[in-house]
Amino acid sequence: MKTLRQPGTFSYDTGMKRRQFLGYVAATASAATIISACNKNDDSSSNGGIDLGSGDVGILNYAYALEQLEAAFYIQVIATPYDEIIDDELSLLRDIRDHEIAHREFLKAALGTSAIPALGVDFSTINFSSRDSVLAIAKTFEDLGVSAYNGAGQLLTSTDNLLIAGKIVSVEARHAAYISDLISGGSFVDTANSDGLDVVDTPANVLMAAAPFLTSKLDASHLPTN
Repeated sequence: MKTLRQPGTFSYDTGMKRRQFLGYVAATASAATIISACNKNDDSSSNGGIDLGSGDVGILNYAYALEQLEAAFYIQVIATPYDEIIDDELSLLRDIRDHEIAHREFLKAALGTSAIPALGVDFSTINFSSRDSVLAIAKTFEDLGVSAYNGAGQLLTSTDNLLIAGKIVSVEARHAAYISDLISGGSFVDTANSDGLDVVDTPANVLMAAAPFLTSKLDASHLPTN
């Protein structure tokens, strides 16, 4: 069974500096091993895509793929801010970028040799000079991320891994609320479904929604389904 180390006193408080978090990642990654011994995933599978793997490793690679996509998006947003962006919005989006990079690097370090390679992205349909375009895609990615973690949690067999996923999704949910509020003030509840609960979705649906923004093809055929 693939199991992450206990996170100890680690916290995803929004005030935590990216450098502190990455320092935590480095310390954790240099420990004996974060995930128990396992076979390295091949870069490709019989389906012609990058094999995410099976079991908990597969689910963590699934999360890692989404974090790669989100990190790449926000890196571009900050590199080329949309027209007439105000300081408060730039600061918030920069914080979200740093969180997504931290999530990406944490999962990469945790997976070790079982991590999938860096993915190619395609943002050609996004108008990064337009506030409406950027925030609409940000909302899409954040809502997708929350629904992905909510749906994948039940597929994890290790309680340690579930704890890690829970910490990450709590941050993703705050991102989703922040972005929704930027689009329409006071609309943070838009991230919930009609019952007032977070949306839950399957890896198949999530990856289908993410596929237009990826040049890398992913094979999720070995992921657990129940």
